Amino acid sequence: MAHYRASDSKREQFRRYLEKAGIADRLTGVLLALYEKQERPSNALEFVKENLGAADLSSADTEALQQEVIDLRQRCAGLVEENKALRARLQGYEPEPEDGAGAGAGAD
Repeated sequence: MAHYRASDSKREQFRRYLEKAGIADRLTGVLLALYEKQERPSNALEFVKENLGAADLSSADTEALQQEVIDLRQRCAGLVEENKALRARLQGYEPEPEDGAGAGAGAD
């Protein structure tokens, strides 16, 4: 019986959290709007997203952002390759370490 009360208490805390944040009212309003529609939308999830404000970006905006991500990933890959090439070139200019450089450091 204690387990039932503990989960009931957690539900009540979560319900109060949703009410305090205004989420419960917002969800209720969206679901009520869906219920009151004369013709049900073919995609109920899309309707909910639009009415919650989650679908603020148009598909053109989304496609543009996706293309930008692709372009930036390609640019990043190119810069990584350039970085590797420059590091390899730099290695050619750095002096070789001397064979006896570390000898005698702990001989005292």
